Amino acid sequence: MKTLQELTAEQKLRLICGKDAWHTEDFGGELPQIFVSDGPVGLRTMREDRGEWTTIPAVAFPSVQLLANTWNTALARGTGEALADECYDRGVDILLAPGVNIKRDAHNGRNFEYFSEDPLLAGEMAKGYIEGVQGRGIGVCLKHFCCNNLEYDRLHQSSDVDERTLRELYYRPFEIACQAKPVSVMCSYNRVNGVYASEYKKGFDVLRGEFGFDGAIISDWFAVRSRAASAMAGLDLEMPFSPENYEQLKADYAAGKLSDEALDACAGRVLELIARCKRMQEGKGAKTSIPERAAAAKSVAAEGMVLLKNEGVLPLSAGEALSVCGMYACPGKENLGMLAGGGSSCVVWSEPEFDLPARLRERGHAVSFEGAVGIDRPEFLRHEGRKALLHAAENGVNIVCVGTGNLVEYEDGDRRSLRLPAAQERLIRETAAVAAHTVVVVFAGAAVDMSAWEECADAILYAGFPGMGGDAVIADILTGAVCPSGKLSESFAFSCVDEEEENIRIGVTRYAEGLGVGYRGLGGRSNWVDFVEFPFGFGLSYASFAYEGLTLAADEEGVEVRFAVRNLSEICAKEAVQVYVRECAPLVWRPEKELQAFAKEEIPAGGSRAFCIRLNSRAFSHWSAALDRWQADDGVFEIQVGASSADIRLRAKVRLEKGKFIVL
Repeated sequence: MKTLQELTAEQKLRLICGKDAWHTEDFGGELPQIFVSDGPVGLRTMREDRGEWTTIPAVAFPSVQLLANTWNTALARGTGEALADECYDRGVDILLAPGVNIKRDAHNGRNFEYFSEDPLLAGEMAKGYIEGVQGRGIGVCLKHFCCNNLEYDRLHQSSDVDERTLRELYYRPFEIACQAKPVSVMCSYNRVNGVYASEYKKGFDVLRGEFGFDGAIISDWFAVRSRAASAMAGLDLEMPFSPENYEQLKADYAAGKLSDEALDACAGRVLELIARCKRMQEGKGAKTSIPERAAAAKSVAAEGMVLLKNEGVLPLSAGEALSVCGMYACPGKENLGMLAGGGSSCVVWSEPEFDLPARLRERGHAVSFEGAVGIDRPEFLRHEGRKALLHAAENGVNIVCVGTGNLVEYEDGDRRSLRLPAAQERLIRETAAVAAHTVVVVFAGAAVDMSAWEECADAILYAGFPGMGGDAVIADILTGAVCPSGKLSESFAFSCVDEEEENIRIGVTRYAEGLGVGYRGLGGRSNWVDFVEFPFGFGLSYASFAYEGLTLAADEEGVEVRFAVRNLSEICAKEAVQVYVRECAPLVWRPEKELQAFAKEEIPAGGSRAFCIRLNSRAFSHWSAALDRWQADDGVFEIQVGASSADIRLRAKVRLEKGKFIVL
């Protein structure tokens, strides 16, 4: 492999521009080549056959949102390991994932690819994901840096954000994820405070300086405006290769607009990226079979689906007669896009089957099924709709399957509404009016406004975009073979008018809410129920839990939080516990509460599980723009332990005085 010193200036210029859509330049075999591929929820690789490009089938994993709903970093790590093995099967060196953009706006069409509205949850889940992928020898590309929180006009929009908000919300998941040492980071399309993300030197310096990132910074596809300017800012590799940009780069270099020092830095990091990826793979390879990876995907779905409502109808009684309606229950091989988001993460399923009615029949239920709502056209189908009504009236439980899919949630576009299509809402209301009991299963990649029909449902299961085998998982949850344990990684708020519409039209998105994103803004309102349908961190179980015995131990380094959770039920179940911190009398504005730790454990029937969680000083700090550092002010802090952001079960207080924590 050639060294930097052996490359000519022209070769360096060529090296930092990529070779094609998916490969780095190899100079005709003189350098090893790096192959990159999309894939936060499954590997998306392409092949050409007689001039036609097709996507190679792969294991389809649940959406990243559903992974976040597990609150289980071990599952994130397992997902990463399985995806790494998929990469080995295709010769892929770098997986273009995960995405940690904050879910600032529920309308973002790409929210299904991102973890959470909370930076800690997003960062910790991403860290586990990266550890899984890179632990198997495959590189990742952490994305999208930064503040790409809407898809509308993403090539031009400027995200105007104050420094404190950048640090505490939008930088934070990258900071946490960088602890796992990703080999690369991808810049976003948008501008940040007027500067294109591909030229965002200030942010790149924070990544490399403060966060310890030691890899290469790669552009999103076609995100580079000026290759010379981006190289001067510290963007190492432009993807894909652009002949126009390359010719302009050579002209700009000749004109002195790109220094040799900056060129060497970028080219050197690309060389190191290539070498690092090849070193990581030495002696390694795929360790799991395709069926084992599919099983890993089902494990995520089983812990990521969220039971939002249950008035005693679930789990289903053995052998109960069921009516199932809605095309999402059985979309057919050609319509699996109904169960996924659209864009670069779209996966062709290696096992293209999804049939919930069949899975319920396998579990001993008599099942009638009608689609009732069109696929290509969203209207209510009169004939099938009438049959669905008859079935709902005749059977014990009515299961309505509704959702969004790749026609509603997709890259390069945003959702116009958080509500379901009108025909689907009609299907719920009309079948529920004649049914004894109604269960609604929602397939979506982000928050859904259920206010128009929530009262009609006896139970609501949020199935997300469940991936391969999701039909079996849903059947297991509905029948009680699996106890639901998922909790929302984002607030489900009611639809509202977008106050930023005028700003967006002029190419500026002003982050005027500052830190008040998601539960941080909604949860502090005394009338939060007027805004939030299901709060951040919420999720029901077939078990019930008692939180007890909160004790704190403090020293100069932080606070140790000890408590126990007791399972009051006769079934084994998992519980995701959440630890929030509230500053009681802050000198600067702080959210009402902020998630600072979480854990998920299985608790045996009738048993108890002890938790010991450490909070360091960072959990009590805010970013001081005046001091340009994290600052923990003297004062009183309340430690809150709960089952969700709105369900706090235990509270205790500590005082911070001259850098020392004192339990009150």
